[in-house]
Amino acid sequence: MENLLHNLKTLLQKDERLTSEGDLLKNKIIELALKLDKGLLKLLLSDKKMKMVFFADVDKVLIFDKDKFLRFVSNKQFLPDSYTAFSQNVGLMHEDGRMFRQIDPKKEVVLVWPYKDCVLEGGMTKEDQKHNEIFWNKTLAPDEISRLLDPKVFTNAKRIDKNGEHPMVSLRGSDSDRGNLGFRLDENGDIKDNLIIKGNNLLALHSLKKRFAGKVKLIYIDPPYNTNNDSFGYNDSFNHSTWLTFMKNRLEVAKDMLKEDGSIFIQINDIEQGHLKVLCDEVFGRENFHTTICVQMSHLSGVKMAHKDKKLPKIKEFILWYTKSGNIKLNPQFIPASWDKALERYNSFLYKNGYPDDECQKWKAISLSQAIKDIGIDKNDRRAILEFKLQNADLIFRTARNRGADYSSLPYDKFTKIKNQDGSYYFAYKHEDVNFAAEKVIKIAGKLTPVVSLGDIWTDIGINNLSNEGGVELRFGKKPEKLLERIINLTTQENEIVMDFFAGTGTTGAVAHKLNLQYILVEQLDDHCKKTIKRLNNVIKGEQIGISKEANWKGGGDFVYLELMKWNENFAEKIERAKTKEELKKLWETMKEKAFLSYKVDIKAVDENAKDFASLSIENQKRFLLECLDKNHLYVNYSEIDDEEYGVSEADKIINKEFHGG
Repeated sequence: MENLLHNLKTLLQKDERLTSEGDLLKNKIIELALKLDKGLLKLLLSDKKMKMVFFADVDKVLIFDKDKFLRFVSNKQFLPDSYTAFSQNVGLMHEDGRMFRQIDPKKEVVLVWPYKDCVLEGGMTKEDQKHNEIFWNKTLAPDEISRLLDPKVFTNAKRIDKNGEHPMVSLRGSDSDRGNLGFRLDENGDIKDNLIIKGNNLLALHSLKKRFAGKVKLIYIDPPYNTNNDSFGYNDSFNHSTWLTFMKNRLEVAKDMLKEDGSIFIQINDIEQGHLKVLCDEVFGRENFHTTICVQMSHLSGVKMAHKDKKLPKIKEFILWYTKSGNIKLNPQFIPASWDKALERYNSFLYKNGYPDDECQKWKAISLSQAIKDIGIDKNDRRAILEFKLQNADLIFRTARNRGADYSSLPYDKFTKIKNQDGSYYFAYKHEDVNFAAEKVIKIAGKLTPVVSLGDIWTDIGINNLSNEGGVELRFGKKPEKLLERIINLTTQENEIVMDFFAGTGTTGAVAHKLNLQYILVEQLDDHCKKTIKRLNNVIKGEQIGISKEANWKGGGDFVYLELMKWNENFAEKIERAKTKEELKKLWETMKEKAFLSYKVDIKAVDENAKDFASLSIENQKRFLLECLDKNHLYVNYSEIDDEEYGVSEADKIINKEFHGG
């Protein structure tokens, strides 16, 4: 495939003004572009590709994107898989493209890094897999990006419930029987199934986009933290830049998935937290930043204490919380606390004497201590006193000044009922608002409990004995179910959609399932995907770990499992698994016949230099063969589902046409 640069060079060489002895005159090209030279514009418009890339259609009028063209022809780096408009460092830049030395209040400041203007094509299938990544530039490789992000074919579809696995489609009987076991759809044709998808999460998100864009209420992700110890181990010279590009590509499509009142929570540690915050400001809008939650994720013990004389032990992580818009309504959350901590200033008690709210002026207030004494409770019996307080929380109160109201005309020593415009009401006493203790006493696991409002520092999440939570083992990185329960309860209502495209061991799905929410999980790593399926199986069977008892979980429900249909990815996995050079030699013969090879690969030249290839180490042979594969063909595009070459089964065709074409 010829790249955009080659096409542009060939086109420009047709204009004699732009060449000298066969070489293009870059300065002359720039000069004519600045002048909006008619000849140059006519030449560019004559080529369909150049017309698409460098011109915008505004109400059927073509507008030349001069700045884009000048950036393109001025840059020294023209390789289609490495071109970047940004300098070789990470930093802040004004929106007009200038790195800044002092902040200009009139201009927006954004984070820039090498390859920001690219789409990173990544393909991990196992946790320790490392290889060089391909960067497709949005200007130079629009076709490659379009093909890469086209919806993919799903395969191996099955519904899993307490009775095991079931095919999604029956091919027996008449045509009318087909699809009876397909997706559950509501009256609007929306899919109501829980989904677990195995495959590259960027490609999976774009495959889900048509069906679920604008419908997801909550996204929680726990992405790779870009440390030397996690799954993100790309061997790229710009590891930091690679990570930022990796995240930007996914966050942009994640935003499309969210409802207008939706939220995204991104858990991260302090390695990338600062840069991620600036990146998210750009993607979601700084005005849609809600808060950064600091959550305790470990204790002051173990290996981290070995170097306490040199650095502070790290026991916290961050969760960045952004919303799609400012139009959100939260479900206030509370944390269990002692009575003294939650209700220390609630020292008054109300005797209603049988009078209703409309006759509140006849009520009588006394001290709480007097009420306890009147009931005959020993002042040293702390248990009985607490029980009295909990059972009578609707009569225990304090008053608080309301700066927005003037109660000076009301009787000072009597209760007054004050109505709101919406019909609700509250009470005033001694020229202040009356706040009842019952507002801070709720039932938790069937027991009345004092609580305090949730803030943005979370130190109360249980973080012990997580390694086997959910019935699957993960030594490091597993998130507690109570953490996801809090996030889900804070932002969603029953039956709304929750998404996690770094599913890991399936904590998000397990909690959403127990709380009766629809969920979509995406996971690429084989080992993690197996654990996710096992965990959700355990949930369906009624396991009593995590939040099960608190949620009164008894089991039930199901989920649908799907895989992105592999093509070149199959060859990549076989290359990785190969143990001998002889296996790789045979694999190359198969690849020449069936795989999609990169346009850069000259098969004849490779075969003519077979001895040189044979002399390479097995690791270098693997690296070479992986580079030969066209990364645009890792998975099968839905647009090619009827191509016999891919061998898509009839059952898969039915499921895909219901999913993509519904």
